Amino acid sequence: MTEKLIVFDTTLRDGEQSPGASMTQEEKVRIALQLEKLGVDIIEAGFAAASPGDFSAIEAVSRKVTKSTVCSLARAVRNDIDRAGNAIRHAKSGRIHTFIATSPIHMVNKLRMTPDQVLERAVEAVKWALEFTDDVEFSAEDAVRSEIPFLIEVFDAVIQAGAKTINVPDTVGYSIPFQWGDRIKQLIEKVPNSKTVIWSTHCHNDLGMAVANSLAAVLNGARQVECTINGLGERAGNASLEEIVMTIKTRQDVFNLSSSINTEFIVPTSKLVSTITGYAVQPNKAIVGANAFAHESGIHQDGVLKHRETYEIMKAEDVGWGANKISLGKLSGRNAFKSRLDALGIQLDTDDLVNAAFDKFKLLADKKSEIFDEDIHALISDEYSSAMQESFRLVALKATSEINQSPHSSIVINCNGENKSETSEGSGLVDATFKAIEKIVQSDAELLLFSVNNITTGTDAQGEVTVRLTKGGRIVNGQGSDTDIVIASAKAYINAVNKITSKLERAHPQV
Repeated sequence: MTEKLIVFDTTLRDGEQSPGASMTQEEKVRIALQLEKLGVDIIEAGFAAASPGDFSAIEAVSRKVTKSTVCSLARAVRNDIDRAGNAIRHAKSGRIHTFIATSPIHMVNKLRMTPDQVLERAVEAVKWALEFTDDVEFSAEDAVRSEIPFLIEVFDAVIQAGAKTINVPDTVGYSIPFQWGDRIKQLIEKVPNSKTVIWSTHCHNDLGMAVANSLAAVLNGARQVECTINGLGERAGNASLEEIVMTIKTRQDVFNLSSSINTEFIVPTSKLVSTITGYAVQPNKAIVGANAFAHESGIHQDGVLKHRETYEIMKAEDVGWGANKISLGKLSGRNAFKSRLDALGIQLDTDDLVNAAFDKFKLLADKKSEIFDEDIHALISDEYSSAMQESFRLVALKATSEINQSPHSSIVINCNGENKSETSEGSGLVDATFKAIEKIVQSDAELLLFSVNNITTGTDAQGEVTVRLTKGGRIVNGQGSDTDIVIASAKAYINAVNKITSKLERAHPQV
C-alpha cells in the first residue's frame, strides 16, 4: 500500500502575486474548475482580506467547486480570519490557512512582537479559525530562518489548539535540499503529537531549488506539498506542481507515494494558466514546455524510434501531450468543434461563447492548413479576453515596412462604440502600431514587457504576444494571438489597456 501525497495548489493565491498575473473572478473560477478536474486536493483560492474582489472570488470558487477543498489564506488577525471564514462558508469542504512569522528577523523588524506574543497569537488564530471550520492549517512564515526550538514550541501549541495541518514554508527560497529535509525530519521527531497532523511544505524558487526542497521534505515525512501550475509565483516563483507530481509518479522506487492528480490534464491546465495570467511557459520547461519531449540529436531520435524508453522516462500522452494535430478544417461543423473542446477539458459557460469561438476557428482554418490543440487554447483565451468589459476594440490595422523607409502603421479602434483612427511611424512595425494605439487610447501606461512566442510550428503558425503595462503602481498583462504577429501585438496591447482602464474588479489588484 502506498501513502497518499496531498497536493495543495496555490496558483490562485501565491501564483497571482506574480507581477501582472491578477485575475478576474471569472478567470479564477475557470482555473479552479480546471484544478478540480486535474484532481488537486486543496485549492487555495485567495487571500480573503486582501480586497473585496479577492473575497468575492473565493466565495464564487467555493460555490462552484465540489470535489476539492477550497481554502483561504489569513494572517493571524481576527479580521482576516473572519473574512476567510465567511468567504468559504458555501464550500462543500472548506479550509482556513492562517500564518504568522516565527523568524527573529521577521518578529523584530516586521511584527514588532516578542516570541511569547507570537506564540499567543498563533494559538488564538487557530482557535478563531475553528469557529468556522474544523479544517485549519497553520504556517510558520519564514520557517527556514526560524530557530528550531521556537518552531517546536509553536507547532506543539497550535496542534493542541486544534490545527490539522502544519505547514513549514521556505518563504524566501533560502534552503537547500539536505538542510530542508533535515529540518522537516527534526520537527516531526521532536514536536509532541506530530503523528496526529499532516506535515506540509511550501518552497519558493529563489535559488532554483523549490522542487528539490519540496521532494526532500516529502522524503523526510511531509505528506502535503504546496505548489503552483508552471511554478508561477512572486519573485522566482513556487515549486512546480507538474514537476513534483511526475517525479513522484516516475520514481516510485524512491517515493512509494501516490497522488490524486489526473496527469493527462497537466498540459491543458498549464496552458489555461499561461493564457489567463500572460506568463508564457519556456520551451525547455520540464513536463509542460514545448521541447519537453522533443529530440534534436540524431542519436536520441534513433534510440527513441527503436525503443521509446532509451531517452524518454515518461510518456508524453500521460501528461496531456500527444497527437495534437486535429482533423478539423473550414468544413468542420460546430458539434465536431465542441467535441474537441470537451476532449481538451475546455468548458465554455454559454452558447454565445461557443459560437463566437467557433466563428474564430473557421476564420483561422482559412489561414492555416493544419489546426493544433494549442491553436484552440489560444482561440479560447482570445475569446474570453474579447468577452470581458471592453472600452477599446481593434477594428482595422494596416502596417507597412520598406528598406530605407520608416515603418508606418494605420489603425482603427472602436472606443466605447465610436470608431477612431490614427497613424504613426516607429522604429519597427510593432513600435509604430503601439504609438498609433496610444494616440487613440491615451493610457499613459509604461510598457514593461513585450514577449512573442510561436504557438505551433510552421511559418503559418499563430504568434502569441504578451504585453505588460504599468500605471499608478498597477501592473497588468495583456495577450493576443494571430497568424500575423503585428495584429497579435496590437490585440495584446489593447487587451492590456482594457485591463488597466477597466472598472471590472481584479481579484488581487496589485496596487
